[in-house]
Amino acid sequence: MEYDEAELQEAVLALLGAFEFESGRVWKRYPFSVMEAFHEQGWITDPHGRHESVYLTEEGLLKAKALAAKHFGKKPKL
Repeated sequence: MEYDEAELQEAVLALLGAFEFESGRVWKRYPFSVMEAFHEQGWITDPHGRHESVYLTEEGLLKAKALAAKHFGKKPKL
């Protein structure tokens, strides 16, 4: 699946806007509350610890790929 780069950039910018604090300051990573919620729902491995990454669970990977295709998949040219 190819993704629409402009749509991806727009989504990331929207997420930064949603999570900004201190009049425009943003973290480069997603807030722990979001990651913890994903973990509680069984979509990712435990986000706590020294690692800077997590793994999507099988269920999480399927959901994430479906959402990415739905929101950012390139539409066929007619």
